[in-house]
Amino acid sequence: MGNFERAIELDPRNGGPLRAVTTTYDMMRAYKQAKESANRLIALKPNDIHPQLIRAGIDAHERADTQPLHTLVEKILTYDPAAAGTLGTTGGGEPPFTLALWERDPIAADRALAALTEDYFSVRGGGVDLTRAYAQGLIARMKGDEAAARVAFNAARAEVEALRVQLRIPPDDDHIFCILGLIDAGLGRKEEALREGRRAIEVRPITKDAINGADLLYFYAVICAQAGERDLAIEQLDTLAKIPAGASYGELRLDPSWDSLRGDPRFEKIVASLAPKWN
Repeated sequence: MGNFERAIELDPRNGGPLRAVTTTYDMMRAYKQAKESANRLIALKPNDIHPQLIRAGIDAHERADTQPLHTLVEKILTYDPAAAGTLGTTGGGEPPFTLALWERDPIAADRALAALTEDYFSVRGGGVDLTRAYAQGLIARMKGDEAAARVAFNAARAEVEALRVQLRIPPDDDHIFCILGLIDAGLGRKEEALREGRRAIEVRPITKDAINGADLLYFYAVICAQAGERDLAIEQLDTLAKIPAGASYGELRLDPSWDSLRGDPRFEKIVASLAPKWN
């Protein structure tokens, strides 16, 4: 962090180090400093929408308040509907699909997917990519259409396996294990899902990669929760609540992935530990 701060002192008009500082403070849950540096970045680049998305995302992470992000995304899409395909995937902030999930809005989620220019998109800052078919399964489940969800998850699994062959992805690729684990959890393939999720964090543990490893651990916790392994999910969340780039208060409050844990005193204690101090 000191190197970034020094770079800002030497070249205050350079937005790169300032963006890095903002993102780092956000990952460290140092939200006061994150908002201050985000505001400086906005002042430096008033015509760049990404600093504004980052600033709105900080409110969502810190306070589970999606309104600033929602207002900003809607304003952008009013003038440029195609922007939904890139918002939050380049330059920071949360993608519209994530926002739609957090707000339990399947119509907005469908709209976000329709605007994607690729069949995959980044979440949680780019550490993990989700496929369009997997996202369609999440939307179908949100709508209560279990049959459509299974069709989408099966399509996602075939798609990922085909991609692995086409791109000659190494058999020990942590991202492939992660997405397959999420898909298999969605399909109710409990043992396969847990094995794949566990393998992902073994290949890239947080001790080896503090940022991407934390993303993989987050989704391993999601897999555990969706597979019905409540104790295992809470064990991972207890770690994620204490490390940089781990779970935020907003994610735990808003993400439907944690619905099966709500009401469990252990989960609620973790959420409370991340709550804003004024709360």
